[in-house]
Amino acid sequence: MLPLTIDLNSDVGESFGAWSIPNDERIIPLVSSANIACGFHAGDPRVMLSTCRLAVEAGARVGAHIGYRDLAGFGRRSIDYDPADLRAETIYQIGALRAAAQAVGTTVSYVKPHGALYNRMAHDSVQAQAVIEGILDLDPSLQLMALAGTPVVEQARQAGLSVIEEAFADRAYHPDGTLVSRREPGAVHSDPETAAAQAVAIAEGSPLRAVDGTPVRIAAQSICVHGDNEAALAVVRLIHERFAERGIEVG
Repeated sequence: MLPLTIDLNSDVGESFGAWSIPNDERIIPLVSSANIACGFHAGDPRVMLSTCRLAVEAGARVGAHIGYRDLAGFGRRSIDYDPADLRAETIYQIGALRAAAQAVGTTVSYVKPHGALYNRMAHDSVQAQAVIEGILDLDPSLQLMALAGTPVVEQARQAGLSVIEEAFADRAYHPDGTLVSRREPGAVHSDPETAAAQAVAIAEGSPLRAVDGTPVRIAAQSICVHGDNEAALAVVRLIHERFAERGIEVG
């Protein structure tokens, strides 16, 4: 029997100017997909280039981590957009990362929205459609990474995009499978044991424990660990240990 394999991704390339998130060089070699910020919520041209190089060296897939134009809020503030603007900004951000990727000998294979845009797209069909159309305009072969089990998954598939359904090792869930808001206590798992156990449950298709203690099952093809989580490196390392114990491969 073939071993169970699942994609492990991380949000990286989120340093900006003098502000540095130091984990990228150690985390990227441990993941199979790198979601690289495109300059709107975080990142800058130099960081995009250097992070793409790290992905090449590690053999990781490169994804465009697009977001709202919100450096001050790290892309975590919901914004009401004209759909035409959001569509154009989607194209702009992916295009910037594609240029950086090409310059270092790799390509962008998928798009993962960030923060408030990601969460809003999960249920806001108007903003979701603007991003979907932007991706289709640029390159219909790009995959969309989206929150597992939410309406945007079927919306994107109906429009012709391939979708990677994603779940989170380091975020708490409500019983309905939605993420607990970062404004609420306990929304982020900083304890590596908790996050690693949740990653194993997602990979094996077993129930994980929602924020209220009830079991919830999340079906996903990719698991994320946030690069800006202070415990990110410890979380990723422990996920690898727990996966090895269970015969789960990252890929």
